[in-house]
Amino acid sequence: MNLLLKPETYAPWLAPYAYGIVLLGFAFFLFRVFEDLYATSFNKPVFRHYFIYKKLSPSQIAVLKRDFLFYNKLSERHQRQFNHRVSQFLSEKEFIGRGEILVTEKMQVLIAAVACMLSFGRKNYTYTLVKFILIYPAEFYSSVNDNFHKGEFNPKEKALVLSWNHFEEGFKISNDNLNVGIHEFMHAMHLEAKSNRDLDSIRFTKQFQKVLKLLTEQEMKDQLNQTKFFRAYAYKNQYEFMAVLAEYFFESPQDFKAVFPKLYDYTKKLLNFNFAGY
Repeated sequence: MNLLLKPETYAPWLAPYAYGIVLLGFAFFLFRVFEDLYATSFNKPVFRHYFIYKKLSPSQIAVLKRDFLFYNKLSERHQRQFNHRVSQFLSEKEFIGRGEILVTEKMQVLIAAVACMLSFGRKNYTYTLVKFILIYPAEFYSSVNDNFHKGEFNPKEKALVLSWNHFEEGFKISNDNLNVGIHEFMHAMHLEAKSNRDLDSIRFTKQFQKVLKLLTEQEMKDQLNQTKFFRAYAYKNQYEFMAVLAEYFFESPQDFKAVFPKLYDYTKKLLNFNFAGY
């Protein structure tokens, strides 16, 4: 008795499915190759968003509409994408109150919204180096450098720490280029780009190197000194400079673009940001 039967002998209906799976796998491989080439050539992904299936509650959407100006500048399609991303972010992170502060829905939604705004041009948008969001009522003491902080990112503990008072001030005054949420999430994005090799990280690193190169040019040095456009804290180190650039990009885009068009362009490409008039 011959036990070595061909697949078609005992399950002929499986053959078309097997061929289909092989073809799908090959097509996916070709798409990934094309996606890598496209991203390398144009500094952006072919698709930054595939599926939209998560939704926010009415009360969460109300917080965005009432307190988050960027959300109201988005098209309906982009608002649906934004809702999905905020919902995904909220499901992945643990929000912890410190100093007797009670973490509210508003706090969670607005912090998630800032994070998702900064990463809205990316495919990878949920910050893999951040697991915990610690919220203090005001400035907090940090043992990292024995000082008081308004915000802090600790990659070792996967913790992003914020003073709620100062975080909220970032919304009350939308054009002072001071936004601790944007600042700290940019630190998280920057360090992620150093350790990862995904398309978003590669693009970030490429554009950031252009920023650093531009800063070595004497003409740029002279212009920075003469205009005093960026606050002094930006020049502490390259990480702080990039975090401050992000604050200015979102809060004073027109002024930023007018005074430093190349820096603005590199920041825009680094974030792949083409939304809400930026």
